[in-house]
Amino acid sequence: MMPSRSKDPPALPNAMMHRMAVLILALGASIGSWVSPTGADEATLGGPFELIDHNGLTRTAEDFRGSYPLIYFGFTHCPDLCPTSLTAMSRAVDDLAQQAPAKAERVIPVFITVDPERDTVEAMKDYVGNFHPRLVGLTGSHEQIDHVTRLYGAFSAPVPGGNGEYLMDHSGFIVLMGPGGEYLTHFESHVQPAELVEELDRRVAE
Repeated sequence: MMPSRSKDPPALPNAMMHRMAVLILALGASIGSWVSPTGADEATLGGPFELIDHNGLTRTAEDFRGSYPLIYFGFTHCPDLCPTSLTAMSRAVDDLAQQAPAKAERVIPVFITVDPERDTVEAMKDYVGNFHPRLVGLTGSHEQIDHVTRLYGAFSAPVPGGNGEYLMDHSGFIVLMGPGGEYLTHFESHVQPAELVEELDRRVAE
């Protein structure tokens, strides 16, 4: 998972370094919890959440039951990783619609911000409009975002830049969930649309 950051960020203050260390430890714990104690490859990602979509409507995990959410965590000021991944997701949904329309209808691309400070409802609405018409942008309070990132094993940390600006280090994987809210699989940020289409066609039921 490659972080999205400026090329030469300045040295982080001690407090920031401590926070990032805590986040890395938390990520390790999250990844460890994906595998069941029995040793079977049974992942435990997902769970109940409540966020606000890019139209200002409250959305919960229950709203996505019966569909196949394709979820990506990122932020609207991301210079490269997020646009690349969201474009791949969008193209995959469109390509799947060409070969299996019924399956494509059940796939819902979802973009969850890790930067709620800047990613307001209005900012999310403008941003998701650059990608797919069915892309759902989700934001919320810091507490709500912290909760949902923990549920899905994602992580993020601010990286300060010049003039008081900042970017975000963040996980870059794409998660595919099933119609019952169960984890199915995940993809690396560099996944190609054709790879996504192949896996979606295999896993999504009509």
